[in-house]
Amino acid sequence: MPYSSEHKSQTRARIVEAARILFNHHGFDNVTIDQIMEAAGMTRGGFYNHFKSKQELYGEAVSSFLMGRGAEWRADAGVDPRSPSPEMVMQMVKSYLSDEHMGDIDGQCPMIALPSDVARANESVREAYQGLLESMVWLFEQCIGGNDEGTRKQALTLAALCVGGMTLARSMKDSALAQEIREAALESANRVWAEEN
Repeated sequence: MPYSSEHKSQTRARIVEAARILFNHHGFDNVTIDQIMEAAGMTRGGFYNHFKSKQELYGEAVSSFLMGRGAEWRADAGVDPRSPSPEMVMQMVKSYLSDEHMGDIDGQCPMIALPSDVARANESVREAYQGLLESMVWLFEQCIGGNDEGTRKQALTLAALCVGGMTLARSMKDSALAQEIREAALESANRVWAEEN
């Protein structure tokens, strides 16, 4: 008896989530299909029923963050994209640059965990990564409430401070320096926000 489309969809989602977590921890090159399938509770033979290649899975793992763990993160931060408000801007920034986000390697945003891997990946993976950034910028724009060049620049600056600050902090061996970097990014984001509002 063949599996239902719902079962196939759930299985695919399980593989994608297992891969996303492994990629966050080890990067693309250091994760094998066998490791992914084992983490998903399956055998390697099932992989090709869902994906043509590891690169295809990588792109889907990156893009899955937005409506998966990313949606959980937004809800935990009190950010509701359906009801954007200026108050949500700094909620998003503080949550993104938080100790909790820094320590949550499994749930960390791929923009922090995977930038150098993505830069070397194929076009579909890079499009998925760009989609995450565009979504973050869009959400900042919606919360800021403007629809002009100044709003766009402010949203891009806030996104750059969040992602750049966390990427640098995550790369540091010295936890005190990592904390300083995140605090500096948060202070700068506060200034950017205060200057325009």
